[in-house]
Amino acid sequence: MTELCIRGCHALVPDAHGTLSIARDQDILIQGSRIAAIRPTGTPLEPQVTVLEGQRMLAIPGLINTHAHVSSVLFRGLAEDVSLERWFNDFIWALEGNLTEEDVYWGAQLGLIEMIESGVTTVADHSFFMDQVARAVEEAGTRAQLGWTSFSSRGPAALAETAAFAQRWKDGAGGRISTRMAPYSPYTCDDGTLRATVEHATRMGVGIHIHAAEEMNQTLASANRRGRTPIQVLKDTGVLGVPTLIAHAGGLMPQDLDLLARHRAHVGIAHAPKTSLKLGMGLAPVRALRKARVPVGLGTAGAASNNTLDLLESLRLLALTQKHDALDPEVMPVAEALDIATRGGAAALGLGAQLGTLAPGYQADIVLVDIQGTHWQPPHNLLAGLVYSARASDVQTVMVEGRVLMKARQLLTIDKVRVLEEVSRRMERLARLEPGSRIQRYAP
Repeated sequence: MTELCIRGCHALVPDAHGTLSIARDQDILIQGSRIAAIRPTGTPLEPQVTVLEGQRMLAIPGLINTHAHVSSVLFRGLAEDVSLERWFNDFIWALEGNLTEEDVYWGAQLGLIEMIESGVTTVADHSFFMDQVARAVEEAGTRAQLGWTSFSSRGPAALAETAAFAQRWKDGAGGRISTRMAPYSPYTCDDGTLRATVEHATRMGVGIHIHAAEEMNQTLASANRRGRTPIQVLKDTGVLGVPTLIAHAGGLMPQDLDLLARHRAHVGIAHAPKTSLKLGMGLAPVRALRKARVPVGLGTAGAASNNTLDLLESLRLLALTQKHDALDPEVMPVAEALDIATRGGAAALGLGAQLGTLAPGYQADIVLVDIQGTHWQPPHNLLAGLVYSARASDVQTVMVEGRVLMKARQLLTIDKVRVLEEVSRRMERLARLEPGSRIQRYAP
């Protein structure tokens, strides 16, 4: 029995050929946590159905942020205009030594607010004190795939702690939370740690979320030191044999592309164009990866490197940088860019059968975007509007599993005033650069 109807909206849906297109004047019927039907508006509804008016709105699947460090919003603006090495060693890995569990909880709340307000319903987070992030996600009503960061320098006990978290929150929050092991990278994790990570992941039936080949200097350093590229390290240690989400991948060699193509049943790429541009890391070869049928999703990384968790901003940069890189305005058409932000992200997280598509049977993770703003007018092409015109402030209503989390830009599950107060009173302490506080050293 239908319980909720979004009435009279336009909808971003696959056409008969699977290409994303706009279906105008539709009713989206929701039963329980899933979409029951999408049909032209006007068919009478049963009296008990709750109606959410969608006129002059565009319904899209909830956006999927495939790589983030959500609580790092606490360090927004503290590491600007520096090299990647200085960003890590002089700032971020020193500042993260200030974090307490309670800090992470409130930072996660702030990050979740920002994502809800910009239409992100699912995030893959790779951070510390992840029980607090899971708690924040559970309370907010969003969806997340969570991994507790690990380094070889912290030893087997720390790796076991990350595995215990993955087991503890696997299928948590009524199934809205999934987990992964989260070794930081091949340059912070030796082969033994990576093999042990694979053993933990295999035992628990979870995947791995890792930074790898973030930029070409890392790849060249690995080849010189280990005789293998970071992607070859992942293959040799068994990482590519389990579901693996690779963040950034801006330093891929041709042989790496071949390896990823051979393991595409297990591997997804999280492309974070704004962070890659800002830190001068180089962009992932998105078009080559997609040609090889390797799933590619869109991410932000953390607000300490991106400055926002706004996936619409990253979507625009994705399309523009691919055109610029190819010197060809015909590459990365708007439908393909939107596919990466929705279905591509779901596939990269191994959730393609549940998320990323407005269609019967899929989870009712739905965002309503206001298309009445002057920057949308005249609305000749709503696909282009989403990619090139939409702003986070256009997002009006957000739901996950049919539950409304924000309506008319009013948050219903998080106390925004309280969160901002808690974050504000932590600002001074969190911004201190204390001698000896660095948690790790970046040396690719």
